[in-house]
Amino acid sequence: MAYTFTAPLWRTRMGESDTSWFFLTLPEAMADEIDARTTGLQGGFGSVKVRVTIGSSTWDTSLFPSTEAGSYVLPVKKAVRTAEKLSEADDAEVSLVVVGLD
Repeated sequence: MAYTFTAPLWRTRMGESDTSWFFLTLPEAMADEIDARTTGLQGGFGSVKVRVTIGSSTWDTSLFPSTEAGSYVLPVKKAVRTAEKLSEADDAEVSLVVVGLD
C-alpha cells in the first residue's frame, strides 16, 4: 500500500556542531495507520522501514517516531535534496511504501 502526502522540509541541528538533519513530518492520521499496521515489526527506536519517492528520486530509509511531532518523521538525505532542488521550508510531494508488510 502506497501512502502519499505533501509536507514542508524542516531542519534540526545536532548539538553544538554544524551538522544538520532534514526531515518531513507525516500527517498524524497516516502515522497512526502505519503504526497500527507495523506493531511488532518495528525496528530499533520504533523505526519503520520504507521505500520513498520524491520527484525522480527513490531510496530506502526508515521512519522514526517523534513524540515532539506527535507523528513519524522521514529523514531526507542531501543527495535527494540536491537532486530535487529542495531547501528548508519547501513543500515536498512524497510517496512511500512500508517495506516488509507482505
